[in-house]
Amino acid sequence: MRMRRLLTLLLILGIGCCVAFAQEKGPDPGGGSTGAAADVPVKTAGQPTPGELLDAIGHNKVAINMMWTLLTGFLVMFMQAGFAMVETGLTQAKNAAHTFAMNFLVYPLGMLGFYVLGFGIMFGGMGAIGTMGGYAGLNHEISISLFGKDFGLFGGTGFFLTGGAYDVGVFALFLFQMVFMDTTATIPTGAMAERWKYSAFVIYGLLVGSIIYPLFGNWVWGGGWLSTLGKNFGLGHGHVDFAGSSVVHLTGGVIALVGAWMIGPRLGKFKKDGTPVPIPAHSIPMAMIGTFILAFGWFGFNPGSTLAGTDLRIAVVAVNTMLASATGAFAATLWMWWVRAGKPDPSMMCNGMLAGLVAITAPCAFVNAPGACLIGLVSG
Repeated sequence: MRMRRLLTLLLILGIGCCVAFAQEKGPDPGGGSTGAAADVPVKTAGQPTPGELLDAIGHNKVAINMMWTLLTGFLVMFMQAGFAMVETGLTQAKNAAHTFAMNFLVYPLGMLGFYVLGFGIMFGGMGAIGTMGGYAGLNHEISISLFGKDFGLFGGTGFFLTGGAYDVGVFALFLFQMVFMDTTATIPTGAMAERWKYSAFVIYGLLVGSIIYPLFGNWVWGGGWLSTLGKNFGLGHGHVDFAGSSVVHLTGGVIALVGAWMIGPRLGKFKKDGTPVPIPAHSIPMAMIGTFILAFGWFGFNPGSTLAGTDLRIAVVAVNTMLASATGAFAATLWMWWVRAGKPDPSMMCNGMLAGLVAITAPCAFVNAPGACLIGLVSG
């Protein structure tokens, strides 16, 4: 009798547990049933209104775009480690600490210059940030009028990220563009490695972040005169640079060229008759690891320039970036092996890969896969 009662009680408890668990949300490994009307905050009890649903959809879209922009910005920030390893690995051992320190120091110096002045100059007149909420507080562009047309020169608001710049979308854009600026600032540290003075480098770091990079950046990405050439003179789309072949890498390259010309060659680089003397790198493995870090960071650099995780072009951009890096490295390897040296040169493999990445940065969203391979091949 007691056993029968116990079995009956256990049966009732089992049925109750099944009912309770059936009413709770179970695991959803496929993701198809996760996210429903119940997840939308409502002001009153009951089902959300259509307006509330639309608000939630819009909020989530902006959140996806903002999170994508921030995450890819974090990737680009880590490229600083790649630059430091490449440049330090290719210098002499006695100057390794100095070279690495230059790559480290340019990050805070450039950031401070960009925060105080550079961001406002570059984006102070860009208008609405469409993918991150459409906020239009950055709306003051200093322009001149010629031939009945307006030509933007630099932005006039957003300094110190205060006032109208105190917005989540603006802050996300600041982070992403600040690490782009830092890439520009880092490029000359390799060209002038082993012969910088700290005092000169501090001045340079502040200037490139506050004035030099932001000015050209405004002309192309901030609503300046290069970006409006197409509209003003019917020249197609004007100056188009999707992710920075010109804004970032050309700017850094020109600074590096001028700086190297002014500061002169490394000690012992040339004989008295002008014959160049090879200066062996002290750690090729370090340089190659740094190259891979840079190639990885480029998946933030180029796909992140959509400023939107909801822009499905990111797949095309990422694959084009990868293919150009491969053909660039391949071309450089074959060139040194078959034409110049009779054997592969590891340092030139790295240079070829980086050349392919730099070359594909501007058109990565606009070419097909064979075009990306060709661009990398020629640049390598």
